[in-house]
Amino acid sequence: MTFYDDIYPFYPLPRTSFIFSTHLLTIILVFLVLTVSFLLILPGIRGKSRLFWMFRIIISFFIGVVIVALNFTSDWAEARTTTNATYKSFSSEEVNAEVGLHVGLYGINITLRGNPVNQLNETINYNEMFEWRDTIDEEYEDALERGLPNPILYIAEKFTLNNPCGLIYQYRYSGRYASATLWTAFCCWMVANVLFSMPVILYAGYMMVATAAFIFFSMASFSTIMNLPTCLFTIGTSGAFQTEYSSSFWLALATGVLCLVIGILVVLLDCLIPEKIREAFSVGVDNDEDEDVYFGEGYLNSNFLASVTTTPLTTLVLPMDEIQKDSHQPSLQELSIAM
Repeated sequence: MTFYDDIYPFYPLPRTSFIFSTHLLTIILVFLVLTVSFLLILPGIRGKSRLFWMFRIIISFFIGVVIVALNFTSDWAEARTTTNATYKSFSSEEVNAEVGLHVGLYGINITLRGNPVNQLNETINYNEMFEWRDTIDEEYEDALERGLPNPILYIAEKFTLNNPCGLIYQYRYSGRYASATLWTAFCCWMVANVLFSMPVILYAGYMMVATAAFIFFSMASFSTIMNLPTCLFTIGTSGAFQTEYSSSFWLALATGVLCLVIGILVVLLDCLIPEKIREAFSVGVDNDEDEDVYFGEGYLNSNFLASVTTTPLTTLVLPMDEIQKDSHQPSLQELSIAM
């Protein structure tokens, strides 16, 4: 322990390892607030429709947040290995650590965690992000200047433009096309939610099928990197370092299947029982409800109707002076006597 509690003046502070992406946190919070806001209307819905609307809101926003979040995750594919490798350049000291490569649509994350974490009087726990806006050469040069450990620099070098492996071309273009199709799927999801609130449930089902199709297209676009000749490389004493599909890829597959099942069910139910499906979504039932309104019993004066229908209508023309004499209004007693 030093006077500064292990923080030395005039030196960079110890780097904190990556915990959670701020982009993902923002997306989750936004969709969580929207979901809670829509769930607040449930007390105003009566009957069994309340439970249906709850599931509808939760499932719909789950699909939306997954589609958006998949654009910013960094685990579409990953590779891990535990090895003994040289820790720093121009040094023969080795460390035992777990090295990880996490591939996303906009870049890669390279992790290095010591086993144990504290080795060589240093905490070995790194998580470095390299994004390919155009290339990652500038970020790689910055990593060289900061003196990052050798395993991180070795993997990052494989994604530079001048590296013979050419991994940057494979992952960057497949990630761009996958991201574009995911945003198209998000647009289809929004259109489907609008159509679900209108008496066109059939087309809403079609849009859910389109959402699933574009999610599958994004997966197919990312999968092209697995069909190309792989550039095998090793780190330290470990074997081949090769990526495999990870959690984001399988989450995209599950979400696409969910959208496909919902779309097919909506289309089939709209063809078989259109009245029931419209009633479930509370659309197209206003006119029927208005026709069934009951106003209670009424009284019909048959004597009055008979006198009106049987009394002939005659026209009497009188002089103006007689009209003025007869302008006297009869009282209620006179009318009752006349009746």
